[in-house]
Amino acid sequence: MSNSPYETYEAYVPTEPYPEPSTADTLPYEVYETPFPPYEDTYRPAYETSEPTLPLQHSGRRAARRRRARYIERSDSTVRRLLPQALVVAFLAGGTTAFVAEDKAVELTVDGKPRTLHTFADDVTELLAEEGVAVGAHDVVAPAPGEQLASGDEVEVRYGRPVRLTLDGQRREVWTTAQTVEGALKQLGVRAEGAYLSTSRSRRIGREGLALDVRTERSVTVMADGRARTIRTNAATVAKAVEEAGVTLSGMDTTSVPSGSFPREGQTITVLRITGTREVREEQIPFREQRTQDASLFRGTEVIEQAGQPGVRRVTYSLRTVNGVKQRPRRIRVETVWEPRDQLVRVGTRPMPTSVQGADHLNWQGLAHCESGGRPNAVDPSGTYGGLYQFDTRTWQALGGSGRPQDAPAAEQTFRAKKLYVRRGASPWPHCGTRLHGPT
Repeated sequence: MSNSPYETYEAYVPTEPYPEPSTADTLPYEVYETPFPPYEDTYRPAYETSEPTLPLQHSGRRAARRRRARYIERSDSTVRRLLPQALVVAFLAGGTTAFVAEDKAVELTVDGKPRTLHTFADDVTELLAEEGVAVGAHDVVAPAPGEQLASGDEVEVRYGRPVRLTLDGQRREVWTTAQTVEGALKQLGVRAEGAYLSTSRSRRIGREGLALDVRTERSVTVMADGRARTIRTNAATVAKAVEEAGVTLSGMDTTSVPSGSFPREGQTITVLRITGTREVREEQIPFREQRTQDASLFRGTEVIEQAGQPGVRRVTYSLRTVNGVKQRPRRIRVETVWEPRDQLVRVGTRPMPTSVQGADHLNWQGLAHCESGGRPNAVDPSGTYGGLYQFDTRTWQALGGSGRPQDAPAAEQTFRAKKLYVRRGASPWPHCGTRLHGPT
């Protein structure tokens, strides 16, 4: 037995000579692109060898030796060729293990649409960036961006949607991640039972959002005709709530709050039954007084040059009875019948003289006390005489006085009384004239 690792065979000796070598063309091998080094085929058939053909009797053993040598040569060549490939495969096998370890299978749900995918992302932020999912301030991501990812995790993205909400008359803009009106109401905490909605609860909310009017059900009490009616309503106005309570308004009837206002929870609305009439009255318009200074008049003297006259206006009042109680008249119309006429007054600025020669030494205080009790504005019962010294108007004006004596200052009255004494003595005062010569 041979020590060679290969099995040894006895040479085959043919009984007839070898056939002539074939002259047919050999088809070339197809060439493929491969990452491995090119393989050189060193095998050649026996009939292509360049060695001379041995005699038949000696060819058996030598042919067997040549086949063994070629087999060993091919084996070494194959080992040399496959060794780099094996190394590459081993390297790739190790890399594939790491590759598989980094790969994660996660489920990504965007706005309710789930899909399973494989990713090498380390956290949620990287995953969203890989998938081109952009999120804004009103969007919700769970787990939160930046959270680490592991195989089997579920990531959900819910986009925010603007809702222009009018809730019980109050307008505001809110954001929701719900995709239906009903879901948005639950998310916003709006009590929808018995409420009025401007759109269907099942309506889907697109990314662009929508406008939504919601009126929740409220408890309202309507007081009318001595009876209280409490109802549950989602009415938009007080007038509508009163109608739902079965109360009819007619004529001048109204409510305690504006009929177009929004009825609030627990509100009490009182119906006012109103009856009314109108009344026309004529009223005076006061006149104005215009005062001008006059240097020809003694200081303190005022002369009415034109007497004032009040005007007249016609006023229409509304007289109402509310729930049987009379209300204060309300002026609803005013028209002027004629305008008032101003009063014109001249006011003296000339200094008043106090001395009259031949009359200064007399007891004028005693005379005044006797005639008028010492009162400058005194008027006798007949209205003819007035002032300290009871002048009649005609005499007063003849002495240079203006207007009525009782309207003049006391000093002017005394001055003009002295002038009268110089002219006529004590005769103008037949009963009290003797006082002029009494003790001063």
